[in-house]
Amino acid sequence: QVTLVESGGGLVQAGGSLRLSCAASGRPFSRYRMGWFRQAPGKERLFVAAISGSGGSTDYSDSVKGRFTISRDNAKNTVYLQMNALIPEDTAVYFCAGLTPLHTEYDYWGQGTQVTVSS
Repeated sequence: QVTLVESGGGLVQAGGSLRLSCAASGRPFSRYRMGWFRQAPGKERLFVAAISGSGGSTDYSDSVKGRFTISRDNAKNTVYLQMNALIPEDTAVYFCAGLTPLHTEYDYWGQGTQVTVSS
């Protein structure tokens, strides 16, 4: 079992930055591909970014590419999402998720953290 706890959300003006953190506890953290997803009010949850277990490979949605950076510190069992040049459309609840090796869907989810970008 893996428990994920997000933090770092808040209210920021357009053009500003936030860094989200996701602390993991449970099984060896470095085994898991980790991802960030977001869900705006009334909309489906969408992929934002992902990072391999070693941190050597990353992937981003087109909507955040060049503005957001995903990283991880396996010694601290933590994955981060640095968000720069925020726009109102980035407003959503952001979720951290973990993918067990050989699985095709994310198995573990955090409770989410609210990010609100004002214009």
